[in-house]
Amino acid sequence: MSKKKSRPRPDPASLGLPPGGVESHAHLDMGEYDEEGVGAVLDRAAAAGVSRVGNVFLGPAAYRAHRAMFADRPEVFFLLGVHPCDAGGAAPGDVAAMAEAFAADARLRAVGEIGLDYYWDAATAEAQKRIFRDQLALARELGVPAVVHSRDAAADTLAVLDDMGFRDRALVWHCFGGDAALAGEILSRGWHVSVPGPVTYARNTALAEAVAGMALDRLLLETDSPYLAPEPWRGKRNEPAFLAFTCLRVAELLGRDPAEVWRATGDNARRVFGL
Repeated sequence: MSKKKSRPRPDPASLGLPPGGVESHAHLDMGEYDEEGVGAVLDRAAAAGVSRVGNVFLGPAAYRAHRAMFADRPEVFFLLGVHPCDAGGAAPGDVAAMAEAFAADARLRAVGEIGLDYYWDAATAEAQKRIFRDQLALARELGVPAVVHSRDAAADTLAVLDDMGFRDRALVWHCFGGDAALAGEILSRGWHVSVPGPVTYARNTALAEAVAGMALDRLLLETDSPYLAPEPWRGKRNEPAFLAFTCLRVAELLGRDPAEVWRATGDNARRVFGL
């Protein structure tokens, strides 16, 4: 019996999107790209029209260990935050160390990703809330955006943000996977939504309907690399170049030209992060 041939997957550069796209959220320092090096990954992103890439460092130790990876790549800007799943093991001086890093490094543009995650670790909910609040206070003190992770914790996440007075402050709801009702709660508070690759998955109808109802000036795009690769690369290691496929799907849902969505979401990211 002959083996079934796999169809070749398209090169994102072949989509012809112009320069100016912004990958708002990637984890290029986590080890998955070490064999070929992040330079090759960033070169492919540039060929696909991605002009800026936000690399997210999960905690001060990761920032100190890996920031030099991007020393010769000025298109990369930085986000830094203690992830909610790391709340239980966070060091007492982590938030102070973050403040010192922001004071010394202009490439740090946002506190994130921070928030609440009850899917993986509901047992540490109170610890998560404490460090979430501490990091929101830091973002407010520094005058930089907060980039929020929320999984199976939307109600508590919104409650903390409301209590901390974040309505109409610079905030990005990272890796949005909710429905139109949650989108309405987020957008009514003046925040932005970052749309990831799963919007391309056929069964994610609620997410597709939510994105279709959003205003373009409130949207950012992200890959969350190396996770959540969009179609037609689903199941493979994700990378910033694949942002182009997410853009095509968002443009389809909004009834807009892909190049328009590409430029607009890039402009939104440049405005939010002060790039």
